[in-house]
Amino acid sequence: MSGDLVVVFGGSGFIGKQVVRALAQRGHRIRIAMRRPHLGHELRVMGDVGQIQLVQANLRFPQSIDAALEDADAVVNLVAVLHSSGKQSFEALHIDGARTVAEAAAKRGIKRVVHISAIGAAEKGAKYARSKFEGERAVREAVPSATILRPSIVFGPEDNFFNRFAGMAQTMSALPLGGLPLIGGGKTKFQPIFVGDVAEAVVAALNTPAAQGRIYELGGPGIYTFKQLLQFVRTETQRNVPLIPLPFFIAHPMGLLLSGLFGLTPWAPPLTGDQVTMLKRDNVVGDDPAALTIQDLGVAQLESIEAIVPAYLWRFRPYGQFQTKQNPA
Repeated sequence: MSGDLVVVFGGSGFIGKQVVRALAQRGHRIRIAMRRPHLGHELRVMGDVGQIQLVQANLRFPQSIDAALEDADAVVNLVAVLHSSGKQSFEALHIDGARTVAEAAAKRGIKRVVHISAIGAAEKGAKYARSKFEGERAVREAVPSATILRPSIVFGPEDNFFNRFAGMAQTMSALPLGGLPLIGGGKTKFQPIFVGDVAEAVVAALNTPAAQGRIYELGGPGIYTFKQLLQFVRTETQRNVPLIPLPFFIAHPMGLLLSGLFGLTPWAPPLTGDQVTMLKRDNVVGDDPAALTIQDLGVAQLESIEAIVPAYLWRFRPYGQFQTKQNPA
């Protein structure tokens, strides 16, 4: 509701920036709780003067979370990691952090809570999926009226999916035997959703009373196999690298090895054993028959990867933005 104070955790991230922008456009006052607010200067200009406030908070310190929620009307928690490492682990952020935010909201009587989870959140399976499921449960135990949003892979200019594989294609094209890994034969299905549409879903969830206590799965207008997405990346980057089939029984130990090796460095591994496990399940709307969809939130005009992704993958082409595209063999 216009004029309400919405506290956003994870507002400086890929999805968070779009959520902040969407909230500001609707007239909300926004407080972004982040570990390093001095690095978020670009967030202030997403709204009018004084509309957006930055405060220091850390999910591992409950007192800072409680202070960030002073006088708040609603809460959005977007904090997540794709790779568990050190203090930034799945357990610390997806479970304990989610619980801390929800319990602090409950303590202050805040019932409008939106928590971002992921399609595939489940009691069994990959560690990432299990941590998302446990986080959902912790949030709903503390705030039964909380709205849970589960997006499929999210795409946009700063995404970690298309950019990752485009960069990999660029690198592999310079190697004699380079190629993109077609894990599990590339049969896993995805329903990519545009980051701007996820942001619209967050705003709708906050402003729709009927959304309280509900779970929504968020998927875009198209369903693609992993192989089709890699072929799309090849076409848009004009990097005609081969797709190399990589069975699960080979990919999993490879992911474990890479996790161990990159654990000694400050960089995220290109593949983990947990990510391989996640690829054994489709990532599309309908995973939970009891969940609603983004259309149920009134967000019906959804952007496709064909309309958005080419606008930022051109930088991975050999000759830049205006290179004439050719379909790879």
